[in-house]
Amino acid sequence: MAADSKILIVDDHADTLFALESALAPLHYELICVTNGDDALKQILRGDIGLVLLDVRMPGSGGLDVVRYMRRLEQTQYIPILLLTGFGMSRDLAAAAFMFGVADVILKPVDPWTLRTKVRYLYEAYVRTRALQQELDALRANGSTTPPRDHTSPDRQDPTPPRVPEQPKGTNRPNRVVHDGRQQ
Repeated sequence: MAADSKILIVDDHADTLFALESALAPLHYELICVTNGDDALKQILRGDIGLVLLDVRMPGSGGLDVVRYMRRLEQTQYIPILLLTGFGMSRDLAAAAFMFGVADVILKPVDPWTLRTKVRYLYEAYVRTRALQQELDALRANGSTTPPRDHTSPDRQDPTPPRVPEQPKGTNRPNRVVHDGRQQ
């Protein structure tokens, strides 16, 4: 996955596509705009898509249909998706979206600053994750049994992660912080 992966924007309204494209222009990512779910799937299957902004309601294949199909395929199941809706957030939409692993559901009209922040974070995280996966795959292909060195802390000797405190026996709920700052 190269850092030049594209962001796919899918909406059946040309004015919404233009607004989203304009909002994301300052990020200087390569954008692809399509107007329906079928064309979105074609673009996704061609590869090099690092993020999808997807309208929920479109004629033909709607946004959730596209998400459902993407999550079934190994090569597309981890691409981050932001669903866009102009019809409000229903309980059913939220449940379906998060069940399929959608990163977020955004209400239209979209705030450009918020959109850029979410897009930049999700896109960069996906590109970094794919690059690390490719490095790991290359090491495995070369027969290397030594994990790559942690470049963030060159002097670190102990590769074990810090220990997480255990829950007290008899409880299966996480600690909660109540309003006065105490833990329950």
